Parts: sequence; structure tokens; C-alpha cells
Amino acid sequence: MVKKLLKQGTENIRKQVAMQAKSKPEHHVSMKLGQGWHKRNFLTEVIIPSLFSVREVVSSQTKLPEISQLAEGELAITWIGHASFLIQTPEHSILIDPNWAKWLKVIKRLKEPGLGIHELPAIDLVLVSHAHFDHLDKKSLRAVASDQPIVVPEHVGDLVHGLGFNRVQELKRWESMELGSLKVTLTPAHHWGARMLHDKHRGFGGFLIKYAGRTIFHCGDSAWFDGFSEIGGHSKIDIALLPIGAYDAPTGRDVHMNPEEALRAFSALGADIMIPMHYGTFRLGFEPMAEPPDRLLGHARSLGIDEKIRILKEGEPAVF
Repeated sequence: MVKKLLKQGTENIRKQVAMQAKSKPEHHVSMKLGQGWHKRNFLTEVIIPSLFSVREVVSSQTKLPEISQLAEGELAITWIGHASFLIQTPEHSILIDPNWAKWLKVIKRLKEPGLGIHELPAIDLVLVSHAHFDHLDKKSLRAVASDQPIVVPEHVGDLVHGLGFNRVQELKRWESMELGSLKVTLTPAHHWGARMLHDKHRGFGGFLIKYAGRTIFHCGDSAWFDGFSEIGGHSKIDIALLPIGAYDAPTGRDVHMNPEEALRAFSALGADIMIPMHYGTFRLGFEPMAEPPDRLLGHARSLGIDEKIRILKEGEPAVF
């Protein structure tokens, strides 16, 4: 009887492990701590010094365009900060990963958003790439919700229900949703989506946003992986919004791209223009705040593609 119970217990453990493995989305990064992670102290080297840093105020003299002012096929892109963007077409205003939080728990926001929530136009659609606190901020989402739809990866919808959206659309990888002439597709990423340690089942990814024959790709968060070639093969990309910061992670894990890897991803995507993001707002890695864009431009010059890089100032719209 004891042997039988032990056998059943072992079999149950195997089944649980198999179920947990299946619950993890494909391209889930390893959660194993990187080599030498313990040799530096993120608390004393980054977090505590940041507490005494004055939060930088961003001022922009450029007004947002009215969508009625955009010509057919034109796209206006405004970087709000970190991974937050306002995308405007002649018909739509779209927010991606909106975050106006001044704190990510103990991590201080070191640069104010380029736009105030009160400066936003009427928002037609909100996209959230994954459940991490720097991308899904409930307070910000509640402030911008005004009975419009929100799109999230699978198993993330429960976090945004009840915030004021009229429809919560969950997407699996390569699934799409349409809003009039706008088409949004969730793409793969090499990252992870757990908001807490136990919810590894949550999806994550980037977005292909298609309108009037033009495509914007918002990467969300991702380490380098071969899937960028697949994404580029899925659609001709005009503008790629790619993360370049938080690459010297306190855990030592390979979960974000450094500027050189972002340029490699840009090449694999076959995109025309790259706009960097995910830097200069929250210090999430050991690298200095100003290092990512300088390193990006330096490497782009060495490759002879610096004219394809557009570094945006927070709050200043650029029309493409």
C-alpha cells in the first residue's frame, strides 16, 4: 500500500510539473539567476541613490496634431516615456503600455511623462503588451479608460476588467483584432509575463499595428531571439519601436536587449525606421541612464545605418 501511494504521489508530481511547463507560453525566458548576480547590490548602487535624485521635468513646445490634420496614410507617434506611446492615424488615437506612475513599488520614476493625461486626445484603443508593473499600471489604465476596448495577451484580461473599458480582448500569439480599418496582431517575444511569482501562465508579446498599408511594430519587452525574423516575414514593417534599456539586470538574467542586440533585431525585422524605447524613465538595470541611446547611435554609425534611427524626445510628436 505504501509503495502504491508513493507511486501515485510521484505520478501526480510529474503531472503537475508537466502542466506547469505547458502553462508557460512559448519563448518564456529562463528564470535562473545569471552568473555573478550577487556580486553587486542593486539596492545600494541604484535604488537608494535614485531616491535622492530630482525627477526630471520634460517640457515640449510641440502640440499634438489633430487626427483630422493628418493626411491619408500619415502616422503620428509620440513617446510618452519608457514603453508608453500615443499612436495617431487619420481615424484613431491608440495608447500602448500607458504608464504615468511615479513609482514602481520602490523604484522611482526619474523623468516625468512627456504628456499629461489631461493632454491626451480621445483614445479609441489601448494596447498592453504584458502584465509587468512598468507596462501594466492599473491606476494609469483607470485614468485613460473611457468605455473603449483594450487589447492584452491571453490570461491578462482579469487584471484590467473593471477599470472602465467596454471590451477586454485577449489575444494568443499571432491572433488579431480589428477596429474599423485598424488591425492589431499579437507577436511573439522572448520574455515572461508573470505579474507575481506564481502566475507564470500569463501571456506576453509585441504588437503589429496595421493601418492604410503601413505597419508599426511595438516590441513590448524582449531579449534577442530568432523570432524577430519571423515577425518581419509576417509583415513589412515601416517603424519598429524597440527596447534598448535595462540590459544590465540586477538578476543577471538575459531578459532585455542591449542597444547592439536591438539593432540586430531591427535588421532581422527588415524595418525602415527604428525608434528606441524602454530607457531613461525608470532605472531598472545597473547601466547609467544616458548610456543606452549613446551606445545605440554609436553602433548604428559603425554599421552605417544611423540615418534610420529616430530618437524621440518625450512628448514631441513625429509624423511619418
